[in-house]
Order: sequence, then structure tokens, then C-alpha cells
Amino acid sequence: MAANPAKRRKLGPAGEASMDQAISVAVRQPTTFVLETDELLKESRLDYEKTFEGVDDLLRRIKAAIESIEPHEPLPIADAAKRLKKAHKIRVPFPEPAPPKDSNYKLAYAKPDAFNVVGSYVSKTMVRTQDDRAVDMIVVLPRAVLQEKDYLNMRYFYKRAYYAAHIAAALHREIGATASLEYEYLHDNPLLPVVAVTTKRMSTKKSKKINEEDTNANAQPQAEFRVRVIPCAPDGYFPKQKITAAAGLIRSGGDEDKKTLHPPTPFYNSTLKADGSFVLYLRVLKQAEKTCASFGDACILGRIWLQQRGFGGAVSRGGFGHFEWSVLMALLLQTGGRKDTAALSPSLNSTQLFKATVQYLAAMDFCKKPFVLGQAKEALDAIREPGPVIYDAVRQLNLAYKMSASSADMLHQHAKWTHALLNDKLADQFTSTFITKVDQPSLMYDLNASLELPDSHTDVSPDPRGKLASFCTKVHSVLKRALGNRAQLVSVGTVALPRWTLSQHPAKPAESRISIHIIFDPANMSRQVDHGPPAEDKKDAEKFRRFWGEKSELRRFKDGSILETLIWTSTVPAEICEEIMLYILPLHLKTTANSVSLTFYGRGFSSLVPASPADPAAFAAARAAFETFEQDVRGLEDIPLHVRQIAPICAELRNATVNPPTFGTSKTAPKPMDVVIFFEASGKWPENIAAIQRAKIAFLLKIGSLLEEAKRDVTTHLGLEDTRSELENLAFLDVVYESGAAFRLRVHSDLEEVLLDRRTKDKTLDQHTRTESATLLSEFRRLYTHLPLHTTMIRTYATRFPALSPTIRLLKRWFDAHKLTVHFPPDLLELFALHVFLSPHPWPQPSSATTGFLRVLFFLSRWDWRSEPLTIDTSSQSNLTPDPDNNTSLSPPLDPAAASTRLQAWRNLDPAMNRVVLLAATQSDPAGTAHTTLNGHPAPGKVVAARMTALARSACRVVREKGIEIGAPDAGRQLLFVPSLNDFDVRIVLDRKVLKTAARVWEGEDAGSSSAARGDDVGVGLATRKFKNLDARTGSMPLPVGTHPASLLVEQLSRAYAGPLVFFRGAEDDTVVGGVWNPLVQRRSFRVNLLGNYKPAAAGGGGGDGDGDEDMEDGSEGEEEDDVVEVDREAIVAEIARIGGDLIERIEVKGQ
Repeated sequence: MAANPAKRRKLGPAGEASMDQAISVAVRQPTTFVLETDELLKESRLDYEKTFEGVDDLLRRIKAAIESIEPHEPLPIADAAKRLKKAHKIRVPFPEPAPPKDSNYKLAYAKPDAFNVVGSYVSKTMVRTQDDRAVDMIVVLPRAVLQEKDYLNMRYFYKRAYYAAHIAAALHREIGATASLEYEYLHDNPLLPVVAVTTKRMSTKKSKKINEEDTNANAQPQAEFRVRVIPCAPDGYFPKQKITAAAGLIRSGGDEDKKTLHPPTPFYNSTLKADGSFVLYLRVLKQAEKTCASFGDACILGRIWLQQRGFGGAVSRGGFGHFEWSVLMALLLQTGGRKDTAALSPSLNSTQLFKATVQYLAAMDFCKKPFVLGQAKEALDAIREPGPVIYDAVRQLNLAYKMSASSADMLHQHAKWTHALLNDKLADQFTSTFITKVDQPSLMYDLNASLELPDSHTDVSPDPRGKLASFCTKVHSVLKRALGNRAQLVSVGTVALPRWTLSQHPAKPAESRISIHIIFDPANMSRQVDHGPPAEDKKDAEKFRRFWGEKSELRRFKDGSILETLIWTSTVPAEICEEIMLYILPLHLKTTANSVSLTFYGRGFSSLVPASPADPAAFAAARAAFETFEQDVRGLEDIPLHVRQIAPICAELRNATVNPPTFGTSKTAPKPMDVVIFFEASGKWPENIAAIQRAKIAFLLKIGSLLEEAKRDVTTHLGLEDTRSELENLAFLDVVYESGAAFRLRVHSDLEEVLLDRRTKDKTLDQHTRTESATLLSEFRRLYTHLPLHTTMIRTYATRFPALSPTIRLLKRWFDAHKLTVHFPPDLLELFALHVFLSPHPWPQPSSATTGFLRVLFFLSRWDWRSEPLTIDTSSQSNLTPDPDNNTSLSPPLDPAAASTRLQAWRNLDPAMNRVVLLAATQSDPAGTAHTTLNGHPAPGKVVAARMTALARSACRVVREKGIEIGAPDAGRQLLFVPSLNDFDVRIVLDRKVLKTAARVWEGEDAGSSSAARGDDVGVGLATRKFKNLDARTGSMPLPVGTHPASLLVEQLSRAYAGPLVFFRGAEDDTVVGGVWNPLVQRRSFRVNLLGNYKPAAAGGGGGDGDGDEDMEDGSEGEEEDDVVEVDREAIVAEIARIGGDLIERIEVKGQ
């Protein structure tokens, strides 16, 4: 290997690269990330003098109290414990198993050999945001109280616990009045009880606000910090060769001196080594600080990165915290490179050190192969452990001894995700790396579950961590093997061990449940059949059958192979994985399925958008119907122009509707799917926009008549658009099949776009005409350019990301529930959902609808749309290709900086956000307004966008507070999808029966009776009755509705009262329309064409200053006061009732 260094630099299958490459890349990267981290370091630094005020005096008092303890000669262990309890009412925190009462062990006390302060307080690497602020003070046990073989059978730990109890008694006597004393396990290690001294001080800010005479009565003591007094072993006291990872040091009675084989006790052995290594690693860290000026800052960055991902030094937090990070980085400054040279250069800055360390963690899988730092004297087998190994060869300690295989896998995955993020130039590297709180189970994992420890579970291993820890290890190994490549990550964890008072027995875990979190691989999670080894491979087949039990069966396949096979009955991907867990866990935990208390937290949203196996078939049927329609149109021979393309532009044909498409019946009107037809370029189009619109009607009539002649199962109906100008598109053609499939066809004319663009730029025209032309041009491009491309893009990504379609559907359901849908174009909501799949950092791409939906809410809650554009960049997606029938091609990579500049220009031009509120830039629309404006108006408006953000923040707060409980059955629906109607000033309740009647119109019916419901839909191609004694409606299908009656009502109300009142409504089945009075336009100067109904303002009347206040003169009195008007709310409500007519059942006004 040394003779061919080029191979060593070659990227491996996991993406590893040499450290030289990482450093060179870090140097070449832009400095924005470096500048942001420098600012973060400044803001994160702790004020040690203020935070730890009085700590030096407290440490001196603790030291003096310990030194005042009187020594005593060895006593039998039971007598020594009783004596201490009787004299001071303090229990000795013996670790489990406690020493037997008839034990021959003897305990003595002598003055400690040394005191020292270690940890983050000494290195000054604490941060303001960390939860636990502790000063670690070690007390070195004297050699006189120890014996040579105390490393066996918990002897040392019994003596250490007794020493800690003596320290607790002395501190309780000397400083108990000014501090609270408790026992706690150091890093959740049940072998290492320590004494926690928590100070009680008056809050400085509060003491300034209260009077001196009220101090004792009103002030509350605040715990500012605590000191952990840690008894530890002398350096090098225990022989390292006796306590290797393979040694079994917990032995049954009478076997201490026999040369019999005992089960290895790696955690016990590493704890012995670590307990005598405090000073050794203090020197390592001090040396690193001297040799590398940026070492301390890099340690702070590492602490923040680990903290945001839920890691810490405690066993319950993964066993890899700030200490392990700092030591690993310090050792990499000495070794870890080729030929045992330093892997990191001391000349690197803090950001480069951080990136390089993250790359090391991403490249090394500590569970598969021990990672050795330095030249190890031991053989690799002596170093290897069942769990992860980061071996410090000089001090012969596994730095990862507190980690489980589960936490090591999680650390490895987080490092890989962060490494990929830091290599993504277009991503927001800083926020995703250091700011986002990553360890939120509902946002990170696709499946969350909890499992109760069965009463029948027995722990036969000598692991001193207890049976709950061994149970976690067992569950993790079983699930990881059972799920296989279905899961990217399987995490199993427990809660932290609590503190306990000095007079009680050692604390037990707060609960006997473990948490299970899984991130799925979307490419494999839906597999229903698992293939095992072939029958000829008897050894592997036997292992397979032993693991899977009766579920495994031999099956012959078409290619002649005979394989061990597993068949799963569930059809939904998430339910398949649940089925596997429900089968395999009882099998290997040796319990019945009924006795395994396994609770899943992932179906809280299933009732909102049911994930049925028939849903993909329904969308596929809609797509097949469209393909049939396209073939039918292309097969027409007498169309004047050749059909170049028929493009879908509706949500049904991009798998993005809340409910899957269903074809109409004789009782319900068919819902047409919008499509546009493109013809070949031709010079026959009239060079007049109004004439072009009438030519389109002729095309539609011709297509309708030809389709009815060619296909007997097709009926066509020409409908007129609700237009206000002859320059707009005037008509569409509804094509209805007997199967119930319906399509709404509109015609594209390339000359129309040219003429509109020409009118927009023609300076000889008046401003109003040019503005109108610009609005029509933007709508034309949205309809015929952006929506076809958007449909292709969403459909492609819905195929690539199986969770995208259900995420979009769930997101639209949330917008429906909160009555926001009427203000948001459907394609904009789809872009929101797509964003979290294309830019998932700091997590991987979601594999479940619930996870994807909650991440969209998280994005919306943090998105500052006032100053940040939404950018959807698909340039890195290699297989997203343009439709060959379309004349458009993929644009170059999207420039986020250009989008930000464009948004800033809009804000300077339109600070009130009357024209553009949101900016959503895509490759097909770099301007970013195609999906956020409708008919020249922002969609949504400023008020609605602010409400969206407020609702998303409230939802994220609930998710954060509830944790995985948000996924409990019906919890998500009740907490996130039930709107608060009290927020609306006006509530318009629609009559459901009238709506149902108005939404159904039959052929031949009086157009005037239902024109509102049909949107002036006019039928052509009327069918004749077959029997005179039957009504025309009998057995026939209602006509497609131009616009739903409720939608049409809200549209008209919004147009009439756009100023004073903002309306909110959800989906078509939503029968409550909410209204909010706009406080900015309640009182204003009178002028013509004011939207809404106004009345003269009452004398001295108040009200918010509106956007018309510029017409009012400051301090105006007398006759000027007569020009002030205010919104006539009662009149507007009465007009709404008149306009709605029978559609409105009642109107509820807030406060009445």
C-alpha cells in the first residue's frame, strides 16, 4: 500500500477521501461559512465570571471539607456501610449487583492523594446554549485503600462508592446549608456515582427590582451551576494488560484465581481504565491547545454540532460528547495519518478542523472495524469489541466505550449527512449545520415506536449497565438484521438516569420503555417479498430459517431457483415494516406477540389522507385516461393544423390531489382535468388577439364535432370563460367519456404570446393598456409554459420520491383545514413540498408522508419570505429531462443569488407588497412570479402569507412539545388540523344541500337558472331523448361545472370587498367561509372607486390608519373632517347575504 499512494487517495464506495483532499477543498471554499462560524463563536461564548460567580470559593470549601474527613482502618463492607448510614443518614451508592452482606471485602478511608479540576470549565469550551453547566472536580483515591486485584468483581467500584459517600457526608455537614447535594451517575454510567453540589443564589436581575425588606419573602433561589465531585483511581494503578477488552473481570464466587474462561466485560474494563485517565487526557487537551491556536474554537463548534443532534457524553445521549470530540481531534493532531503522522495540521483554522473531523467520522464505521489512533501494541483481536471502537493506543482506552452500536450508526450517519451538506455549495450550510435542532424525532425519523421491557426478559450477560441496556442492544441487532436494506438507520435508546438524594437507594430508570426510531430507504421499504439464500446453501439457509422461524418458506421461481422466501401481507410500505417488527420482536425476545407492548407513533395523520394501495392505481387510471384522450385527439384527421403536443396542467395528472381522482357517476358531475393543446407553428393565425380568441373557439368546436363523430362514447361541451376582456381566452372544451373521465381542453397560439409581448412594450399605448397586456402575458405564460413544465417536474419527482405525492396531499389537506387554499395556487403548495425533498438538509430525504409534511411545516415556520426567495433547483437531478414533444428545454442551473437580488429589487420597488409577496424561483421561471401571482395580484397576499407563517409556527411548537406523541392515533388531526373559527370576524355558513344541487347541471336545463354554478357553461352537441316518457335527467350524467358555486361566491366577494375584508376558505366540501376585517383600511379619506361599502366617520372615531391616509392632511379639522369615511360593516354583511342568496344558510358575526 505504501508503494502505491495513489490508490490510498482513491474514493472508496462509501465516499471516503484522504484528509489532504478534504483540507484542500476546505481552503478553496468560499469564506461565507467561515465568517458565519466566526460570528457564531462570538455569540456562543460563555461569560464564565458571571455564570460561575463564586465557584472558586466553593471549590476551596469542598476541598477543605474533604480534607477534614478523619481516616479509619479497614472495616467489613456491611459494617462500614451501616456505620456511615447511622452516623450521617447517608447511604452508600453501591453499584448493582450490591455486595453481599456476608462479603469478606473491607473498606477503609484515607485522605485523597490529589485534587484537580478538569473538563470544559478548565478548557473554556462551554457555550451559552448548553443545558448542563457543571464544573468537574476529581478526587484521587489514595493507594492505601486499594489492593492489587481490586479490578476484579466490582471491588474497586464498591470502594469508590464508599469513598463518594464519605465525601457526601462531609459536604453535607460543611456546606449543606448553602447548596443542595445529590448523587448522580457520571455520564449515566451505573458504575460511577458522583456527588453533585448545586449552588443556590439570588438572581441578580431580580434582586435589583425588589426592595431590600422584601428580599427574603419574594426572591427565589436559582440554580446557576453545579460542581460534580468525582472520586477516581490513581493514574496507572491497574495493570493495563489485565483489563483488556477481551478480559472477563466479573466472575462467579471462588473463580477469581482460577484460569477459567469468563465472558468478556468490555464496558466494565473500559470504565476502569477511564476512571484513572482524567489527568492523562487533561494533558492531551492542554498540549493540543498549545500546538494549535484554533483547537478551542473547533471544540466549541464540535460541541454545538453534537448538541444540535442530541449527542452527549452520557450513555443515554449516545456516549459521544464534547470530551470525546475534543480528544479525537487532539489525537488527530498527533497521529491518524499515513505512517502514523498527524492527520490534521495545527495551522488549520477552526472551521477547517471541524470539517476535517466531521469527514473522519463520516469515513470511519467504528462498528465494522476498530479505528486505532497511534501504534497499538496489542493485536487487533485484543482491541476488538462487540460495539464501536475508537482506540487510543498510547493510553490503551476505547474512547467509544460508552457508545452502543445504535448510537455509533447514528453518529456515522449524521457525519455523512453533514459532510454532504458542506460539499453542497448551493445549500445553506451554516443554518443546517449549527442552527437547526436536528434531534426532533417527528422531523427526523420515518417511524417512531416505543417498546416495553417484558417482565420475562432476563439478562444473563455480565454487563453492569443493566438489563434495559442489554435489551436495547438485543432489539437493535434484531431489527437491523430483520429490516435489512429497508432501513437506512435504526436507533434504539433509553431515558437518562435521574439523580437521587443522599439517603435513598440508587436511582432506577424513570421508565422501562425503550424508544425505537427508524429512517427508511424509500427504494426498498415497499418490498413485499424477501429472497433468502438458495436451498443448496444449507449453512446459510439454516441460519436464515433459525432467524425467521416459521415465516421462512421454500419457493420455486420462474427462473428455476429455489430460495428461502418471506411473504408479507401488508401493501402500504410503512405497514410492511410494522408487520416485520411485530413478527420478529416476539420471536427473538422469547415472548408472545400479545405480551410485547409495541406502540407505533406514525398513524396520527392516516385518517386525513388515507394511504390506500388503490391510490396509485387511481392516479394511474387518470393518466391512462389522458393517454387515451391524447391518442383520440391525435387520431383526428380533419384538424386544420397538426397537433404538436397535448400537455396536462392539472393536479390529478401529477399525483397531487388530496383525494385520488374518481370518475363521475350519474349522480355527480364529472370533474374535468385541465389540458392544453399545442399546434404546429402556422402563419394562418389572425394578427389580432381578439380574432385569435374566436379562432380558438372554432378550433374547439371542430375538435368537439370530430371527436363525437369518431368516438361514440364521447360527448363534448363548449364552455365560456368568465372573462372581462376580449383579449383573454374566451372558451374551453369539455370532453366527457362514458367511463366518467373528463378533460377540459384549451388551445395555445404562439402568435398570441408575440402580440401580447408587443403590446406590453409598445410605448405608444397608454399605461393602463400596457399593464393589462403585461397581466395577460404573464397569465398566458403561466397557463401554457410554466404549468405544463411544472406538471412534468412534479410527476417525475413523484416517481423518484415515493413519499412526495402523499406529502403534497397531506400539506394541501392542512391548508384546506385552515381555510388558506383559496389564496394559494396548487402548484405553489407542491413547490413547498418539493423543496424539502430537493433540499432536505440537515436530514436525509423523507421516506414517509408524515415526516415530509412536518418538515414542510418546519420550513414554512422558519422561512422569512419577506427577504428570502424560495428556490427550487433541479439542475443536479440528472434524469429530469424535458418532454420530447415540448419545444422547451431545461434552463441552466438556478442562481440563488440572482433570485435574492430580484426579490430585493421587488421590495425596493413595492415595499407595501401589493404586487409580489412570495418569490418562488424555478429553472423554468427564474423570475419567481409565475407560481405566486394570479391575474396580476399576489397569491397569497401579505396578510394571508403572515397567517400561514403564524399557523406553521404554532404547529411546529405543538410538534416540539408533543414529540413522537404527535403521531399517536388522531393526535395529529386534533392538534394540527382543527382550525380555530374564533379567529374570524365573520363566518359565512353555506347551505350544504343548496350547494349540492347547484353543483349539478344537466344538459338542456335552463342556463339562467344555474349560470352561477356553471360559470356560464354552455352546452353543445345536445343528445336527444330516447323515450318521451322519461325525464332528460334520467340515467344521464350531469354536465361538468365551470366553477364550483362556493368558489365562485368567494371569488365574487373577494373582488367586491378586496379592501376591507379578507375571505378564507378551504376545499370544495368546506361549508364555512371565514372573513377578517382589514384594520389598515377601516378609516380613511374618501375618494371614488373605494372597494366596499363606506359611511361617514363618526366624530372622534378611532380606527387604524389605512393605506389611504396619504389623502388626509395632518391636523385637519372642520370641513376636512367631513371627508373621512369608515367601513360600514353592517352594510357589507347585508350585501354578502344578498349576493349569496340561497347558498348562504347563516352569517355569524364575532361579538354578536
